[in-house]
Amino acid sequence: MSQPNVSEVDVLIIGAGPAGLMAALWMSRCGIKTRVIDRREAHVRVGQADGIQSRSLELFDSFDIVDKIWKESCHMVEMSMWNPGDDGVLRRASRMSNTIPGISRFSQGVLLAQHRIEGVFLESLAEYSNVEVQRSIEPISITCNPSGAENQSAYPVKVIIAQIVTERSPYPIVNPASNGAAGFDGQRKNRKLNGIQEKPAPEETIAAKYVISCDGAHSWTRSQLGFQMEGEQSEYIWGVLDVIPITNFPDIRTRCAIHTASAGSIMLIPREDRLVRIYCQLSEVKPGSDGRFDRSSIKPDMILKAAQKIMSPYELEYKHCDWWTTYQIGQRVGTRFSAHDRIFLAGDAIHTHSPKAGQGMNVSMQDSYNLGWKLALVIKGIAKPSILETYESERRTVAKELIEFDQRFSRLWSKPPAKDSADEGGVLMKDFQHAFQKQRLFSSGFAVDYGPSILTAKDGIVHRRETTNGAGCGPKTQDSEFQMKSQQHLATNLPLGQRFPSFRVINHCDARSWHFGKLLKADGLFHIVLFAGDVSKTEQMQRIYGFTDALTNMATPLVQYSINNSGSQKTRCHVADVLTIHSAPRQQVEYLDFPELLRPFDEELGWDYDRIFVDEESYYEGHGNAYEGYGIDKVRGCVVIVRPDQHVAWIGGLEDVDSLETYFANFLAASSKR
Repeated sequence: MSQPNVSEVDVLIIGAGPAGLMAALWMSRCGIKTRVIDRREAHVRVGQADGIQSRSLELFDSFDIVDKIWKESCHMVEMSMWNPGDDGVLRRASRMSNTIPGISRFSQGVLLAQHRIEGVFLESLAEYSNVEVQRSIEPISITCNPSGAENQSAYPVKVIIAQIVTERSPYPIVNPASNGAAGFDGQRKNRKLNGIQEKPAPEETIAAKYVISCDGAHSWTRSQLGFQMEGEQSEYIWGVLDVIPITNFPDIRTRCAIHTASAGSIMLIPREDRLVRIYCQLSEVKPGSDGRFDRSSIKPDMILKAAQKIMSPYELEYKHCDWWTTYQIGQRVGTRFSAHDRIFLAGDAIHTHSPKAGQGMNVSMQDSYNLGWKLALVIKGIAKPSILETYESERRTVAKELIEFDQRFSRLWSKPPAKDSADEGGVLMKDFQHAFQKQRLFSSGFAVDYGPSILTAKDGIVHRRETTNGAGCGPKTQDSEFQMKSQQHLATNLPLGQRFPSFRVINHCDARSWHFGKLLKADGLFHIVLFAGDVSKTEQMQRIYGFTDALTNMATPLVQYSINNSGSQKTRCHVADVLTIHSAPRQQVEYLDFPELLRPFDEELGWDYDRIFVDEESYYEGHGNAYEGYGIDKVRGCVVIVRPDQHVAWIGGLEDVDSLETYFANFLAASSKR
């Protein structure tokens, strides 16, 4: 028997959903040799996830792909609460903003079908790289040889794959979505039901340095590794319809929470193209003795009848249904997020929960957004493999918080309105409204707070684990710990470990107003943000020159500039770039007064005019008040290190260059110190 073909790749991504494609975007932007495989013949066409929270929009913007999604999506501006009045008749109880006003430059969450989101990802991959999704690929086995990896150039993970060769039945089944009313059944898992027969095909072995598995709640990779999911499954059963509703309900184009005394609850989510997603509690459906319910017994008309009962006296019908499904609420977290720091799980493969809070796709993408740049820096020899340990320590905390949030939120959704404060079997509507207002920060994606680590210099003890050969897959032989320190008081509104917020600033040269967060691109670089203070004062400008001189003369060069092969544009490279925000009156300071490190020069391209900004009122868009917003002294300023994933990593004064260098030295690889 001949040996399977063997190919080598830096990163193999299993699963081409939103989490897998987010990881692929990182790899493409950082120049990492990558393959993406998926068992599906094509990306989803209807249904699945649809809610995109504000933080996810910021991530999309870092890859310059947000505009299409923002324009095509339905924007969630308002939330309405409906519950029975004293006479038992359904009434609107309150209205509020869907997200916290001003929390982001993308102040509203938006709704767009998952297939279109995946489509934008795929378009970006095609534009920036030759990374393509290879479909109808089945992984057969996966192994990792920890002891066999002697250096970072090794390929210790072996994945055997096979092309799924299909043969269509001579009696094809018509797509139910084509007739409108029935809708596509999101529960259909068996390919044979679609007239497809699978046949064996030649195998191939992929030798990979790393694997990122984003293969869903029933993860093949997780099963192969022997990892478990821990948590609980509730008795609540919900149905989902994506329909164009025909109704006299007045808030049908608003996100709604509808509670009834005995018929159950509904959440309405307005979608693009006149669609509305209806999450409907099926209160009459109960799990069996094994804790599970019979999915085959539920059809779209059953979900519709339950929704009609809940929304009475308002009418609800539809002629067109895109998609429908049912689910049983379960909240689980994986026991482990990685194997040997070589095989990583992300998204639904490591956490599952109810879909009503719109967190599944968002948190999944944020998993791979956290991991992607770390892998890229290790593969490129810039960072030590020990930074990969922070993926599990950071994202496990988020996953646990997500599950706790979802457990509380799901109970509030599934319980009927309480008759009074003594009714323990129900929920008071004022409590539901209060809980919804409190959860907006979490559900928007801005409650993520990473603890002290080798990458986040929060005050505290950090435990560091090194390998003997630096390969990241060999035996762990040395543990150490060190004290992480920053000067949080210099930027009181920039909590270490949290995402760097955005305020409007003015380009010093052309007076154009920018949201500063838009400048923090997903290019794999750390961003050294120099808050230069009032540089119209001689002594402050001297401090700026002292800082840049010290940064230039560091033993570990952090900031370098070069021309790309075509010579057509400036490429910032290596570890970090520097962005400057000063607070002096713009007309009192000239661009050429600043040190050249802050305004690098190239013989072909000239000066870089897009790196120095001022906190000042713009001609057309008001004053961003960035220094006030960040809690920074407008005279003396400070320095902030922002990680490639836009989380605040370190804060210090202009004279704290030794501390800044120590921060980087803790995780930079020896080969990068030149």
